Amino acid sequence: MGGDGADGTGCALGGRDAAMDGALASLYGGGRAGQERGQRRTAGLGASAPSVARWLGDIRTYFPSSVVQVMQRDAIDRLGLSALLLEPEMLEAVEADVHLVGTLLSLNKAMPETTKETARAVVRKVVEDLEKRLATRTRATLTGALDRSARVSRPRHRDIDWNRTIAANLKNYLPEYGTVVPERLIGYGRASQAVKKDVILCIDQSGSMAASVVYASVFGAVLASMRSISTRLVVFDTSVVDLTDQLDDPVEVLFGTQLGGGTDINRALAYCQAHIARPADTVVVLISDLYEGGIRDEMLKRVAAMKASGVQFVTLLALSDEGAPAYDHEHAAALGALGAPAFACTPDLFPDVMAAAIERRPLPIPDDRA
Repeated sequence: MGGDGADGTGCALGGRDAAMDGALASLYGGGRAGQERGQRRTAGLGASAPSVARWLGDIRTYFPSSVVQVMQRDAIDRLGLSALLLEPEMLEAVEADVHLVGTLLSLNKAMPETTKETARAVVRKVVEDLEKRLATRTRATLTGALDRSARVSRPRHRDIDWNRTIAANLKNYLPEYGTVVPERLIGYGRASQAVKKDVILCIDQSGSMAASVVYASVFGAVLASMRSISTRLVVFDTSVVDLTDQLDDPVEVLFGTQLGGGTDINRALAYCQAHIARPADTVVVLISDLYEGGIRDEMLKRVAAMKASGVQFVTLLALSDEGAPAYDHEHAAALGALGAPAFACTPDLFPDVMAAAIERRPLPIPDDRA
């Protein structure tokens, strides 16, 4: 509606509607009435920083935040506007979200010094928003899981885990009384300040994993803030970088990553394996699309060895709000055969996945699992 010749409707747009249509046409094309079906529509933003700045202001005026973020992503992808994000005035105008952070991280090495402080401010705002959204539930869910995982055999009455106690004493069921005689009580452990679990987050930092890197860094910082969990964060492409000492600031973690490049999962898992001191109390989370550039058989042998030693191994094909990710189906199937099913996970589900791994119970795998 509202295009040349009113796009055949006979009804032209005016005022605010015409302005909205213009903002959309600048991005998605100003196709002519005679344009053949399937021909690519051309857009009208060009590479002009002033026109982009005006356009960014327009879309924030006319559309809700969720739509603005989609249009910004499309502008970066369709019109190649990544270079403009290296200008501070552009960064101040955009609506910040996880995808923008991923784009900025991929441009980190090319970013001029005049832009870096603005970029950090944008990234910090997104990270702080994510922490507010995710931290409270993550801590509550994992604290409960840690307490339940520390079983005691002589619990106080209020600490008895009745479900497990009944299951353990079903052989003592007395049908004439309709009851179970609990010869053995199983209880929840009392909270303590001692480290109960070791968690290793092993994150693929190839370009396709940008959103996963952002979320994993935030979760890594949340886990590191819990005294009962010892957290290690490792990122990799063809090399391996340990960012554990930066976990108190997820923004520093993110700027320590190098999005893009190849992938050597086997090398990364070898590093993680070398840092496992308590296998039965360790959870390793591999976040990767599994497109392995290293030695496939060695990778699978390492996973099998870790599981055999008692490690809880979790494979996430993506940690993001997106739909089904692209991934290596053959490698995913091979890991599944080893008892380490590979599946995509939303940030909201991640605390439940970690709680299940800590308690050594079946993972809450989504219905669309790999």
